[in-house]
Amino acid sequence: MLTPRPSRAKRAFDIVASAGALVVLSPVLLLAALAVRLESRGPVFYASWRVGAGYRRFRLFKFRTMYPDADQRLKDLAHLNQYAAPVSAPTGCPDCARLGAEAEGATCSPLLVGDAGAVVCEAAHRRQQAAGPAFFKLQNDPRITRVGRFLRNTSIDELPQLVNVLRGDMSLVGNRPLPLYEAEQLTADGAVARWMAPAGLTGLWQVTQRGTGEVSPQERIALDNTYAERHGLGFDLRLILKTVPALFQSENV
Repeated sequence: MLTPRPSRAKRAFDIVASAGALVVLSPVLLLAALAVRLESRGPVFYASWRVGAGYRRFRLFKFRTMYPDADQRLKDLAHLNQYAAPVSAPTGCPDCARLGAEAEGATCSPLLVGDAGAVVCEAAHRRQQAAGPAFFKLQNDPRITRVGRFLRNTSIDELPQLVNVLRGDMSLVGNRPLPLYEAEQLTADGAVARWMAPAGLTGLWQVTQRGTGEVSPQERIALDNTYAERHGLGFDLRLILKTVPALFQSENV
C-alpha cells in the first residue's frame, strides 16, 4: 500500500506546532527526564516499532515508564508466571467457573500474563484472539514505576512523540500508530480505511471517548475509519482544541 501523504497545509502546521511545542514544553520535558532517571536506572526514553499510514513502520518515542528489569519482575511473581501450572488459581472466566463447580481450584487451561501483568486463562485469551479484537489493554501493571504511572495518567510520557511529528513519522492529529501485532489484525476490509489517514499524537477516539468507559475494539475501529474519511487541517484544529480538556479526564483509552 502506498503511504498517503498529508496536505502541505497539514504538514506545515505539524512542523511549526511541534517545533514550537518542543520549545515551550522543554522545562516539562527536562523535569520528566530527570524524574525518570532519578527513580530507576536505565534509559530515559523508550522506542518501539509502530505502524502508521499505509502500514509504514517507524520507531515511536516515549519516556520510559517501566522498570528496566520489568520482565524479570514478572518472572519473580510465581503466581503470575507466563506459563503457570493449570491448577494454580481460577481467573473468573466461564470455563474456570464451570470447572470450579466440579473440582475446587481447577482452571480451564494454563495461565498467561497479559502485556500489563494481569492473569488470564489461555483458553479465554485464544477465544478473544479468534473473535478478532485487535486492541487489548490490561490494568495494574506491576512493571510500571511510580513516576511512570504519573507520566501515563497525564500523557506526559507521549510528549517525545513531538520529535516523531517533526521528523514526519506522524502528525499531531491522526489515528494512533499501532504495535506490529495489533496492526496485523487490522488488514480486513472493515478496518483497512484507517490506514489511509496519518498516524497521530492525538485523534478522534482519544478526544471523544477518553473518560467515558471502556471502548470496544469495534468502536475504536469505527472512530479511526471516521477520522480517515474526515481528516484535514480544519477538522484537526477542532480536535486539538478538545484534546486539552480530555487530558484531565480519567484514562480509559
